[in-house]
Amino acid sequence: MRSLPRLVPTALLLLLVAGALPAQRRIGQISVGASELRDSVALFTSDRAALGRRWTVEYSPARRARFRTFYSDWQARLAKVDFNKLSQEGRIDYLLLGNKLRYEVAQLGREETLGREMAPLVPFAAVITDLEEVRRRFEKVDAPKAAKALAALAVQADSLAKGARAKPANGATRAERIVALRTIGYLEDLQGTMRNWNRFYAGYDPEFSWWTADPSRRANEAITRYAKALREAIVGQREGQEEPIVGDPIGAEGLREDLEAEMIDYTPDELIALAEREFVWIDQERKKAAREMGFGEDWRAALEKVKQAFVPPGEQPDLIRRLSREAVQFITQRDLVTVPPLSDEIWRMEMMTPRQQLVSPFFLGGEIIQVSYPTDSMADADKMMSMRGNNPHFSMATVHHELIPGHHLQGFMTSRYNTHRGAFSTPFWGEGWSLWWEMLLWDQGFPRTPEDRMGMLFWRSHRLARIIFSLNVHLGRMTPQEAIDLLVDRVGHERANAEAEVRRSFNGSYSPLYQAAYMLGGLQIRALHRELVGGGRMTNKEFHDAILQGGRMPIEMVRARLMGTPLTRDYRAAWKFIQ
Repeated sequence: MRSLPRLVPTALLLLLVAGALPAQRRIGQISVGASELRDSVALFTSDRAALGRRWTVEYSPARRARFRTFYSDWQARLAKVDFNKLSQEGRIDYLLLGNKLRYEVAQLGREETLGREMAPLVPFAAVITDLEEVRRRFEKVDAPKAAKALAALAVQADSLAKGARAKPANGATRAERIVALRTIGYLEDLQGTMRNWNRFYAGYDPEFSWWTADPSRRANEAITRYAKALREAIVGQREGQEEPIVGDPIGAEGLREDLEAEMIDYTPDELIALAEREFVWIDQERKKAAREMGFGEDWRAALEKVKQAFVPPGEQPDLIRRLSREAVQFITQRDLVTVPPLSDEIWRMEMMTPRQQLVSPFFLGGEIIQVSYPTDSMADADKMMSMRGNNPHFSMATVHHELIPGHHLQGFMTSRYNTHRGAFSTPFWGEGWSLWWEMLLWDQGFPRTPEDRMGMLFWRSHRLARIIFSLNVHLGRMTPQEAIDLLVDRVGHERANAEAEVRRSFNGSYSPLYQAAYMLGGLQIRALHRELVGGGRMTNKEFHDAILQGGRMPIEMVRARLMGTPLTRDYRAAWKFIQ
């Protein structure tokens, strides 16, 4: 196969061959080959990462300006490509890269808006930003000037802290708490920037240390006091308490932008309605399982029995090994997907710390499955909630979700096929893949007992609830506390686990659509499976292998790839996967 040359750094044109397309191969009934834009996408990814390492100061106007130029240059490059000469794989990469560039530009605008909201709380941010960017430009530091600026910063930060503490107790609005919590994170980032700046000169430049040692220390301490004042007086968190679940809603317009970037042609309200409709099936199946367990239609009582079936302390790793072996045997006997022997050989297991379990009360996985189960240092109530929430019937759905055929197999294959498409990674593909296997294994009869079905239904309802609460919170229609109540009342969560779930959804690093993406991505793959496997065009193994070998991308583009959908330069999402 002929490889494409790397881009000449000074050129603004993509180097594409105009001759023969790459050699083709077949997966089932589709013909695929290497994308002509593979190297170009890899170059974009490497250059973007390099710029990120150079421009490190969050919310910096100069950083935004540089990335706007970078994205604009790449949009110009892409516009010069002869789309009609590309193969289907090349056209997919063209559309994915164009979509990525549009979204990144929109994200810069969103960052600018967030920065403006914080500006009154951090009027001294430019002082630290300018000091670091002077250093990054290799300009000589003006130590006396820097010392003066830092001394003034310390005074200003202490004044702001005093003002924050002067506000009436519990008088902050939710909007004020949201901006304050975001600002606390920004202040921590600024302190890190200041430490890096100081470390570069201190000890190497005697004049620098003479002038700035004391002002730097005072500025850092004042910022720490100010962050504490914001946390206590505005956010409402006292020392020793868990951080309140505040969140940072992006609103209807933000959700519209994010759904467009994910190539999903539905409104948030339509997706919430879909979740509610799927809940009808969940409720029917839970009642059916409850009747088989001897609880009539009282699914909550049946769920309580399932939770009490936990294994003793120390035995959870053995359970995970057994469940993993059962899942691999089940899918290989039915020839559902290729499982390379090496993928089953190399996965590992680690235990989570009590601190990690506050945010992740259940498994996390990939090549390493991280196990949430009690340690001897945890309070008795927390131990019981952890064991109950990780019982064998719940774990039956989560072990194969995290290992094989879920995230571990997924990561194993995407590190070997179409690796350049990591640039287009999306939770709708990443989490949707693992969620889809929960659906398929249910349909294939993997859960053998009503207790097993109840455990799998718990997770299905959990992912549906994520759609409802995550979209509604970002729309401003639901509070985080109402989201917790939804998980407890409608899913059957332990309250502490529900709080951890909502905390990681809104106070962590997850993107706004991440939690909704599990079930929505799974439903997209289910709809595509019905078209291709249900329609007799592919076998299960061909279907699943083709998805894994195609690389990470929005499911709309997976469908275009597997179905040979005609693509145009201005193609936009139009697939209606809700049935």
